[in-house]
Amino acid sequence: MPTATPAALSFPQETVSLAVQGMTCASCVSRVERALARVPGVVSASVNLATERAEVVRRRGQATAAALVAALDQAGYSGRDVLSADTAPSAPAHFGEGARVALAALLSVPLVLPMLGALFGRHWMLNGWWQLALATPVQFVFGARFYVAGYKALRARSGNMDLLVALGTSAAYGLSVALLLSAPESTMPPPFGAGAMLPLYFESAAVVVTLVLFGKWLEARAKRQTTAAIRALQALRPDTARVLRDGAEAEVPTAQLRVGDIVVVRPGERVPVDGDIVDGASHVDESLITGESLPVAKQPGDRVTGGALNAEGLLRVRARALGAESTLARIVRLVEAAQAQKAPIQRTVDRVSAVFVPVVLAIAAVTWLGWGLATGAWSEGLIHAVSVLVIACPCALGLATPAAIMVGTGTAARHGILIKDAQALELAHALRTVAFDKTGTLTEGRPALLDLLPAVGFSREHVLAHAAALQAGSEHPLARAVLQALPSGTAMAHAQQVQAIAGRGVGGVVHGHTLRLGSTRLMDEIGADTTPWRAQALALQAQGRTVSWLAEITGDGGARAQALLAFGDAVKPSAAAAIAQLHGMGIKTLLISGDNRGAAQAVGRALGIDDVRAEVLPADKARLVAALRAELPAGTVAMVGDGINDAPALAAADVGIAMGGIDDAGRALGTDAAMHAAGVTLLRGDPMLVAHTIALSRRTTAKIHQNLFWAFVYNLVGIPLAAFGLLSPVLAGAAMALSSVSVVGNALLLRRWRPADPSRTPR
Repeated sequence: MPTATPAALSFPQETVSLAVQGMTCASCVSRVERALARVPGVVSASVNLATERAEVVRRRGQATAAALVAALDQAGYSGRDVLSADTAPSAPAHFGEGARVALAALLSVPLVLPMLGALFGRHWMLNGWWQLALATPVQFVFGARFYVAGYKALRARSGNMDLLVALGTSAAYGLSVALLLSAPESTMPPPFGAGAMLPLYFESAAVVVTLVLFGKWLEARAKRQTTAAIRALQALRPDTARVLRDGAEAEVPTAQLRVGDIVVVRPGERVPVDGDIVDGASHVDESLITGESLPVAKQPGDRVTGGALNAEGLLRVRARALGAESTLARIVRLVEAAQAQKAPIQRTVDRVSAVFVPVVLAIAAVTWLGWGLATGAWSEGLIHAVSVLVIACPCALGLATPAAIMVGTGTAARHGILIKDAQALELAHALRTVAFDKTGTLTEGRPALLDLLPAVGFSREHVLAHAAALQAGSEHPLARAVLQALPSGTAMAHAQQVQAIAGRGVGGVVHGHTLRLGSTRLMDEIGADTTPWRAQALALQAQGRTVSWLAEITGDGGARAQALLAFGDAVKPSAAAAIAQLHGMGIKTLLISGDNRGAAQAVGRALGIDDVRAEVLPADKARLVAALRAELPAGTVAMVGDGINDAPALAAADVGIAMGGIDDAGRALGTDAAMHAAGVTLLRGDPMLVAHTIALSRRTTAKIHQNLFWAFVYNLVGIPLAAFGLLSPVLAGAAMALSSVSVVGNALLLRRWRPADPSRTPR
């Protein structure tokens, strides 16, 4: 994708998707991108051959849909329309293509039978005029698409696969017609019999057209399977919903639901909206959305996701998010965006493909001239040139990377892993260091207040009430722990001038007292003496507790500590197995936490993490990740986090992985800031998904390399064989047709990928 200039970046920009029809190979991709990039107002354009979509970044208010479609038309392609953000493109339709292939094959079979009969000493050669009659409709009716697309390519001063096929088959057909018209009648055989035979090549032209059509039909079917994951997600949302209105149930289209509606979900039905359960209890299967293998117990107050399958109970759900704002719609958009983007390696392939067709035309011309000048067999040389034109198809090159990316991202989505961009998927295979945040990533993120030690003259109730007042408006896990520790029925004081102190704590005024609640570092900065609790604090930290302090700013500018608060947070059940699996994959692990050293090291020891960095401020997390990137080979550092304070570090890493999902109380486990900064979002808070992400990236990257290897080797071997007369046009056509199908078929094997069994992880 062309890089935007500084001038372009000064304008507000937007991204639109365009459905492109008529692309057949990798050279088409380059031509469509150039055509769109020339439209005034377009900042960049990226085209995906497998999805037949163009992602266009344009300046807002410029490069209208009509202008983009007109540019495509002038380049020889057609754009159906600019797709809205929440509209999913359907798989390319090829209705009737199978029937066309079958008819072309029926007409071509009589032309090929003589070759089969010759193996048994039988002469089934048709009269030349019969051959002409059978080959002509195949060449100009069923093969018309190649002429049309080839003409459009020439009009745009470019070349593509269709041009190569049109030139090659036309040469074989034209040579045969010329020989037929110039031959004496005596040399023509009867319809089915012996006799002197002309070297006609009608069967080569007809069979090549048929085989290419057959290959494109198989390719279209295979490409449709690469989008199966997206279609499965789209099919999860019901078309209708049962809603309570005016005290009665009414079945209405899902599109007519409103936020706040009470939706009734019966056992065995899918939840039509994102919402909160107001009545009923059940188990809900969210496997196709989050990859969670077991149904999750739900009760009033819990959140449910649209598309989840209700098991045994009747639920009443209050709608929170509908349509494009639903979790399911956002997941679909993220996967589609990743599939539409290009991996870095694909840009190199596109540059090669841009010059591929002219080079092939030159090789074909040299082949014809070489055979003619060296042997005088100009007709034979022309047939060898036809073989070169037919076999040298850049389709496989164009499909090698996007097909694997599409299947890989779809497979990841089925297992609860959202790949936001293709670059993250490609880079993840090379990761050698993974850095984790602690709270909410490796731990449950639901700490509890386990110890509270007030200073002399302060009661536990007094300290807890003041601490709760400061934390009343915070969503921090430690704040929730303080509020949960407050006895029910306790009247909570109102705090004023509350402000967060980045990476340290919170401050405010309660009943006229200026208070600070936060870390030991904050106490040191304000001059609060924590000496009376030093032994207890060290002992608690050694047990893995997170220590905080409540202090009051005194009138003389000093500070007085009022209490020590110690929090405990359980490690996630799968965290140790996830770290072990990463070690088994040869990956070093690192814990980066803002927590105190004792608590961070206790978690690190429990999980077997290689290196622990504690008491790291949010801004320093990003600097630490950047320093790791500078020390290690490019593309080898990942950061895993879930909080808003992790967003800078996620953005600074080669691959940012945001921990998402919904907890048992229906709260979002990952923040929007973290998810936007990361290239990968995990739909449930399971550290094991980090190892699964890397494993799937390695498998996907291996498929890309396999596809590119065979695509390049196919051309490197096939073109010389054709040029030296060792490959007939029929065999060349068959090989060309099968090359694209084999590339897509190899990519489809990714659908069989399953996460490794953690019980077999090397220790």
